[in-house]
Parts: sequence; C-alpha cells; structure tokens
Amino acid sequence: MILLVHSAKDPAGVNIAKSIHQRLQFKRTSRIFQESPVYTVEFGSKQVSHVTLNEEPVYPQGLPESFPEAQLVVFISRHSSLSGKPTLSVHVPGNLAEAELGGLPRQISVAPAKAMQTSLRTLDCLKTEKQLDYEVSYECTHHGPSLRVPTMFVELGSSEKQWQDERAADVVGQAAMEGIASFGTLSASAVLGIGGTHYNQKFTAMALRNEAAFGHMVPKYALPQLDLEMLQQCVERTWEKVDCAVLDWKGIKSEDKPKLMGSLAELGLQVRKV
Repeated sequence: MILLVHSAKDPAGVNIAKSIHQRLQFKRTSRIFQESPVYTVEFGSKQVSHVTLNEEPVYPQGLPESFPEAQLVVFISRHSSLSGKPTLSVHVPGNLAEAELGGLPRQISVAPAKAMQTSLRTLDCLKTEKQLDYEVSYECTHHGPSLRVPTMFVELGSSEKQWQDERAADVVGQAAMEGIASFGTLSASAVLGIGGTHYNQKFTAMALRNEAAFGHMVPKYALPQLDLEMLQQCVERTWEKVDCAVLDWKGIKSEDKPKLMGSLAELGLQVRKV
C-alpha cells in the first residue's frame, strides 16, 4: 500500500489533494485518522490510501506505526522560502544534524530515488506543457519526519500566491501520482549528491537528463556536521542501491574536502565530480 498524505493546515496541500481527487475516483473508507476519513483508490497496480493530517506535515513521526502496511509515503505540501520564487520541488525528509523542524536528530527517512526522479521529470514536463512560470528543482534532505520507510515530499511554492494556483497544484498532484506509479517497478541504482546549494541545479539537471537518480542530497552548509556515520546512513537509507557519490566539487569548501573524501573511500563509494 502507498500512503498519500496532506495536512489540513497546509493550503497548498489542500489544493493539490483536491486536484488529485478530481482526477481519480477515491472511495471513502470506514477508517478515521486524526479526525478525518481515509480514502482509497487503485492507481495502476498500486493501492493508494489518502490521509489528512490535523498537524503540519513535518511532524507525524508516528505515521508508520498507524499504517504499518505502507511501502511508500508521499507528502503533497507547500514549499516556503523568503524569496517567494515560484518553485515545484521534490525532496526526502530527515535531519542531517539537529531536529529543528520535526523528525529526529541525525535521523533521515529512506529515499525513494527513482520515484523522486519520476516526479521531478513529470513536474518539468507538465510545467513546460502548461506554460507555467515555475522553477523545477530537487531540494536537499531537510526537516521532519524521519521515517524508516521510503518517503518523499512533492511541493508547491514558495508563497501564498503559488499555494492557491490551481493549475500548478494540478501539476504537483499528477507528478506525485506518477512517482507513486513508478515506485518498485524498475530496478535502478541511485547516487548520493554532496555539495552546492539547497536547490542544486546541477543535480536537478542530471536527473532531468536521466543521467542519475538522486537519493539523499547534502548541501554545502551541512558538510561540517557530515561524519562517516551520517554518510553511511545516507547510503543505507536509500531504497535503491547506492554505489556512487556525485560531488558538486566547486560547491564544497576546501577545508571540508579531505575529511569527506576519506569517508567516501572508507565506505567504498565511487566518486564523480561535476
């Protein structure tokens, strides 16, 4: 079973969920979760259950205990940034260091790399098709929850104006469902991305060209806290096999490079500099 999740407190999530329900014939079940009914639909070969949170989507740390049959969790939500730049994004939740916004300290979710790449490419394709003036991007791993099942966020941002954009919400909804459809259907390897900014355009471009499917991505600002244990967790908590680290070489401070390269060698990962 695939778990689709949005929060009643999230205007973008509400609009994305509404768009998905307009496209698919969800059926209301008898189950109630956090005071809202659970809906279900068969999408391709997948059974998808849709739940509504009464808390922000960064906080439901106990979600897998309530839905132990979930093989993949997909959050549809808003994205916020100070710039307010119209953005359609995909990322894995989890905390590379302290838990400042949900989740657990130094605990990351399992990254479904191929599903994320599928959603990213769908966002880009539909954005172009519908002539939407949005940037499409991966985001680095950040915020909660920290779940031990494959988990991804597909987001609409970055301000109130975009959260209310029904056409963009429909694109995010379609991208989330395409990611769900692709999960587990293809045997694929993944790469670990390291360096650069929070919105890494080099990694995004590689994924859009189908050169690589990224799992966890660690930005330059998080590298001082990135030790061998955390690197190993990034590798092990990726659904696909990770045998290569892609480094945004110019986006890594010189003082962080020796420790990083030593840790990657200790883990036996191939290294590709871009």
